[in-house]
Amino acid sequence: MSESAERYRRVASGFTRRVCAIHGDAWFLPAPCAGWVALDIVRHLVDWVPSFLADGAGVTLAVGPSVDTDPVAAWLTVSDGIQSLLDDPDQAARSFDHAHVGRHRLDDAVMTFILPDVLIHTWDLARATGLDEALEVAEVVRMFDGIHEVDAILRESGQYGPKIEVAADADVQTQLIAFLGRRP
Repeated sequence: MSESAERYRRVASGFTRRVCAIHGDAWFLPAPCAGWVALDIVRHLVDWVPSFLADGAGVTLAVGPSVDTDPVAAWLTVSDGIQSLLDDPDQAARSFDHAHVGRHRLDDAVMTFILPDVLIHTWDLARATGLDEALEVAEVVRMFDGIHEVDAILRESGQYGPKIEVAADADVQTQLIAFLGRRP
């Protein structure tokens, strides 16, 4: 198993655990992302990831049920599709060429753009629904170590709020969450 496949498996399993723990009206609790509820976090990943992969690599993931009908199955369909790509060395090595993010290997594109989104939205989903907010430590450290060099790009994208100040001795997850404009 490749490192990329294993990394994705660990991060996605954290998101999956939270998705599977949500029931009933908890799907409609406000999320840390302005104007979103918990269900919108799943919707975001289920909607943008397949089109991102299709646009960049011509990959067509299986289509699952609607997020509104079955958010768990909708997420699992997308996540299992990503995992299948990463588990197949030939698919993982495919060329990915996207107008907005450039040229990469497919597995590198997943690690650079999709995995961090799944990681951070795991925290968002947990925060919205009162679930365990602890994230995959190695990925938090990896993301935090590399995020400073793309600070201007993140802010310009409009997808992240201004950095939130935290104590200098805050743990790395708290620092990452605050860096991305979320209140830890």
